Amino acid sequence: MKIVLTEPLSIAPEYLDQLIQPYLDQGHEFICYDTVSDNDSELIRRTHDADIVLLANHPFSEEVVGDLDNCQYLNIAFTGVDHVAVQSAKKKNILLSNASGYSNTAVSELVIGLTLDLYRNISKQNQMIRQGHTFSGPIMGQEIKGKTVAILGTGKIGSQTAELFHALGAKLIAYDQSENENLKQALPIQYLSLDDVLSQADIVTLHLPLTDDTHHLINQQALQQMKTSAILINAARGPIIDQTALCQALDQGQIAGAAIDVFDQEPPLNNDHPYFKPANLLLTPHIGYLTQEAMNKRAQIVFNNLKSFLDGEPQNLV
Repeated sequence: MKIVLTEPLSIAPEYLDQLIQPYLDQGHEFICYDTVSDNDSELIRRTHDADIVLLANHPFSEEVVGDLDNCQYLNIAFTGVDHVAVQSAKKKNILLSNASGYSNTAVSELVIGLTLDLYRNISKQNQMIRQGHTFSGPIMGQEIKGKTVAILGTGKIGSQTAELFHALGAKLIAYDQSENENLKQALPIQYLSLDDVLSQADIVTLHLPLTDDTHHLINQQALQQMKTSAILINAARGPIIDQTALCQALDQGQIAGAAIDVFDQEPPLNNDHPYFKPANLLLTPHIGYLTQEAMNKRAQIVFNNLKSFLDGEPQNLV
């Protein structure tokens, strides 16, 4: 079979060679591209005659899927699959899998880091002290201990984030369509309605998938329910937040601050992006998943998925 990896997996070349070698030994053709392309024409050129396509987190559109005449399997090296034309692939009887679980620790640790940055003004004070003799003095911060943290979405990443906040002495509340019984047994966490978690929380962190129900879940009405002292963290999916409403809420002091790692589009962002205006908005360029440990784990999952498919026992299907 012809197997095509459309973009780099951010692992050492030697490790990639080690993962690929068994498939070459079995007689498969394996082509790896070491650059990312968001251009449909280029992606079509790379994949049009592939039997199996491996891709990561960059868009894989309906047009590209439509040109996959030979493809039997899309092996997605990412947790979310909303960047892939999933329904188009399924109509062509193409199986799809994801790499759920590889970034649980990476994302949850970033959430803690973003919270600490907002609470202790770390990025801001790094810039201030560089002013030399004009430095006006440090900014008073806050502690996580004793704060009420709302976990919106209590899957694996949300659960691990809850564990970290609990270890720091926070009180936990949660919102999800279904309650995680294992989490309830492991931690003192209380499930409440969306209105109640928003109104009670000092820290709101999002860990929901992007669906029709969660699109713009955090809108003007939701933001108005939050405390004026509250902060909002999004390391899940960008469109869960109405970005216009968030910018207005920050400018008007409806909430104290926010940290965003995910956007409606993958960075780089347009120069006039509304998120560039609020001073109390901390931005990172979608790095939640991006640690060396997570990348190695992701590669392991993806190549295990590939082996399972070729063995006739596909796993992690979406």
